[in-house]
This record gives sequence, structure tokens and C-alpha cells, in this order.
Amino acid sequence: MKIVLFSRKSIALRTEDIEQIFGAIERYGFSYAINRDFAENIEKLSLRTIPTEFIYDEEVGEQPADSVMVCYGGDGTLLEGVHRLGGADIPVVGINGGHLGFLALAPRENIESVFAEIAGGTLRLEERAMLCVEGLSEGKLYALNEVAVQRLGASMISVEATIDNNTVSTYNGDGVIISTPTGSTAYSLSAGGPIVAPSCHSFLLTPLAPHNLTMRPIVMPDTSVVALHIDTRKNEASISVDNRTFKVANNTILTIKKAKREIRLAVPHNISFFDSLRNKMMWGVDIR
Repeated sequence: MKIVLFSRKSIALRTEDIEQIFGAIERYGFSYAINRDFAENIEKLSLRTIPTEFIYDEEVGEQPADSVMVCYGGDGTLLEGVHRLGGADIPVVGINGGHLGFLALAPRENIESVFAEIAGGTLRLEERAMLCVEGLSEGKLYALNEVAVQRLGASMISVEATIDNNTVSTYNGDGVIISTPTGSTAYSLSAGGPIVAPSCHSFLLTPLAPHNLTMRPIVMPDTSVVALHIDTRKNEASISVDNRTFKVANNTILTIKKAKREIRLAVPHNISFFDSLRNKMMWGVDIR
């Protein structure tokens, strides 16, 4: 079995965490691969020397079928790790070395138990839907959380939205977000979108600061195909695909639909989605 390690350059490493991770890898006899930024951070702290042949750069490449990606950091780190998978169909575990940890669910204190579950084949995995967006010069891109179309500069942007070739509305304001159920607790939530359980087969369209009092978020089936026609006074607009940002020309039309592949995300056995809402977001907490 192989562990594919991932962390970002900006993540502050804790010596005890790194020792636990590599101690577990050695104890259970796992092989491993590690991204260059993570390896360099480890070596800067003189924690250990990483053999060059174990290091990968942009994407993880082809890995054995029983591999598991372990991301060390926060939710942003896990999102970037997912994109580094490319087309590799391997499950993802997030160890929360960051702040909120809504996707990176395993606390640092549980590092040993995470690797014990990997070794025992007892990881609890959830299938999480992804978005596929077309119309960018970069080709097809994929998002686990959301695709956001946003204005550049002070002038508002107009985004004409259609769902399955049916006109929905033209959104005048800061932009719109198309999100998955997983992403419903991220940017969409901050913009007033609903919380959707990750097992729901749906997508969300959430306006960003709409210049219209009657504009509200929409929940649609995940079989829907969404087209967004961008009209801006500027020559370009900003497109965010999870943690990656691009610029597109005025009059660009983006097509967004459910991706053919899903991500298998590891979640703790004893923590439900609603536990996470209460414990991490203080959802429904009565402080009276």
C-alpha cells in the first residue's frame, strides 16, 4: 500500500505531527510519495531527508490502486491536493493542521488512528460530486467546492444564467457561484446560500451581492447543465475554480455540469455532517 503525501509551502509544520506521520508509514510498512513543497519544508526543519525518487511535482501521476492521499493542512490544502490527483482514483484523507477543517476532518491528535484505519482497510469514505467547467482557455477544469464568476474592478458584472437551455435570469451584481453540496458550507454559505447535506444530488446557484432585492439562491438537480454568459463593462472577469483563479474575456460563455468522476473523501466514523456544523460553525448553538 502507498501513501501519497501532500501539503502546501505555506503550511507551518509541527515537528511532532511529521514524526507521527513518518513513524506510522514505517510502522505499517507503507511506501510513499510526497510533493516537492512538503518535502522541502520537512528538510528545512531538518526533520528528515527525503529521497529524490519519492518526490513528485505538479500531479501525483499513476499510483497503485490501493494508494491513499493524505493531506496535511487545512481545507485549502485538501482542495489543492484533490487537483493534484489529476485523474487518479484514490481516496483522500485530510489531517487538519490548519484552521476550520471542514473537509480536513481528522484532528492532529488522531494521526495514529488515521494510519491504523488505512492499514486495516476501515476508512469510512464518502463519494463527493465535482463540477466540470468548460469554456476556459485552460480546457476542462474541475471543482470540488465551487465555480465563481466575479467582477474585476468597481463596476458590477452581468451574468445571464440558463439551466438546461431554460433562461433563469440575468444576475447584476458582484457575480454568481455554482457550488456542489460539499461547497455549500464554503463561499456559497458566506453569500447567503443554503446548507446542503453532501449526500444530496444537487447543485446550487448563489448570487453574489445582487443589485435586486428579489434574487435568491436556487437549488437544482445535479443532472442540470448550467450556462453562464458573462457581460462586463471591463474587458474581462475573474473565474475561481476552487482555489484557482483565472481571467476570462467579456462575452465568455461557461458551461458547468456534474463531472463524470467523484472524489472519495475520508470522514471520521464517529463524526456526522451535523456534528461538524455544530462543532466547527456553531450552527444552531444557543448561548443563552
